[in-house]
Amino acid sequence: MPLFATSSGMLFDLLKTGGWTMVPITLCSLIAMGIIVERFWSLQRSRILPKHLVAQVWTWIKNGQFDKTKMRDLKNSSVLGEVLTAGLLNHQHGRAAMKASINEAGRAVVVRLERFLNTLGSIALVTPLLGLLGTVIGMIRVFTVIRVEGVGNADALAGGISEALITTAAGMAVAIPTLVMHRHFSRRVEELVSEMEQEALKMVDVLHGEREIFTGN
Repeated sequence: MPLFATSSGMLFDLLKTGGWTMVPITLCSLIAMGIIVERFWSLQRSRILPKHLVAQVWTWIKNGQFDKTKMRDLKNSSVLGEVLTAGLLNHQHGRAAMKASINEAGRAVVVRLERFLNTLGSIALVTPLLGLLGTVIGMIRVFTVIRVEGVGNADALAGGISEALITTAAGMAVAIPTLVMHRHFSRRVEELVSEMEQEALKMVDVLHGEREIFTGN
C-alpha cells in the first residue's frame, strides 16, 4: 500500500510539473491502451479464421445437412463464416456471382477489422507534437524568467526546463509503442484478409468441382 501511494504521488507530481499538455498526452495514452487491448482480443486468429471451416461446410453440403439453421450458425460463428455465407447465398447464380458476393462481404469485413486503427495511428502522430508543444511552452517560461529576473532564480528556471523535458519524454513514451502496435495490427489485418480470401476462393472452387478439399486434421 505505501509503495502504491508513493508511485501515485510521483505520477501526480510528473503530471503537475509537465503542465497542461500532460493532460491530453495522458488521455491519448489511456485511449491507445484501450484500443490495443481491444484489438488483441478482436484480431485473434481463432475468432477470424477457425481451422477447417471450409472443410466443415463442404461436409455439411455433401451430406445434405446444410440448411437454414446451419447457414445462420455459420454466419454467426466467425468473420470467415460471415464471408462464406455471403457466397453460399448466391451459389445457385454461378461462380461469378459467388465471388462478387464474397468480395462485397470482404470489403465490409475489412472495415471492421481495421476498426480504431486510424485512431491509433493518429495518437502515434499527435502525441510527439503535444510533447513538442509542452517543450516550447516550458522554454518560453524559462526565457520569460531570464528576461524578468535574470538567471538568479534557479527554481523558476528549473521549473520551465522540467516542464519542457517531461512533456517531450511523455509524448515520445506514448508515441513509440503506439506506432509499433499500429504497424503490428495493420500487418495482422493484411495477413488475415489474405488468408480469408484464399479460404473463400477455395470454397468457390470446391463447390464448382475445380478443386479437391482435404478434410483431415
